[in-house]
Amino acid sequence: MSNTKGRLYGKTALITGASRGIGRAIAEIYSAEGASLILTATTLDSLADVAVTLPEAKLLAADLSYADQVLQLFEQATHQAERIDILVNNAGVYQGKPFEQYTLNELDRLMKINVYAVFQLTQLAVTHMKEHGSGKIINISSTAGKWESPNQAAYNTTKHAVVGMSKCVALETAPFGLQVNTICPGMVDTDMFQHFDVHAKAAGISLDQLKAAAVTRIPQGRFLDPGEVAHLAVYLGSSESDGMTGQTLTISGGMRMA
Repeated sequence: MSNTKGRLYGKTALITGASRGIGRAIAEIYSAEGASLILTATTLDSLADVAVTLPEAKLLAADLSYADQVLQLFEQATHQAERIDILVNNAGVYQGKPFEQYTLNELDRLMKINVYAVFQLTQLAVTHMKEHGSGKIINISSTAGKWESPNQAAYNTTKHAVVGMSKCVALETAPFGLQVNTICPGMVDTDMFQHFDVHAKAAGISLDQLKAAAVTRIPQGRFLDPGEVAHLAVYLGSSESDGMTGQTLTISGGMRMA
């Protein structure tokens, strides 16, 4: 149930990739802070559990690798709610492999979902939000969007692109009352880690051993909980961050403090 005293009370948020992980955590905490929610994932079936937890949320399905579905998604969202106050571009896909083994088709898929869909939804949101004189756009990138990483050059390329795009859009939209910021999480305890088998194979160890080794490189000695990232998204979606735009915020348990 929405909290009428929440920090996001009276705001409507469109959140992509809301069926699990960081996206679901953002949806749950946004609801607790009073926001009205429009949640999206590739299929409605994948949102079934979310519908039980957040029965008041409006649910939409779209495959973000198709531009026509991205457009239809935003049109449906603005039909469901007269005004979108916050856009959280959280949806993304991961694929890791040695650089020379990536195919152009694989790069194309990563770009379509991780970059093109973010670009297109941000364009649509900017046009919509300018009409209302305010709005918040929060793009979920990754520490892979700031640093180099082995065996994930294509993925890192997409996450770097999101960081750079966000800064440019923030610069252009600041005079119109919009704020555009990026969150770069480090290692988060989600099912995405199951796709890190390429790194385990390269090191000749199991996934469990890889996770244990990763923890030793985090000063706080643990993976992040998705809710910790979500709380940062609440700040960026609230009036508390009205003076902040074009910023890239890292939350990583202290990994590479720069």
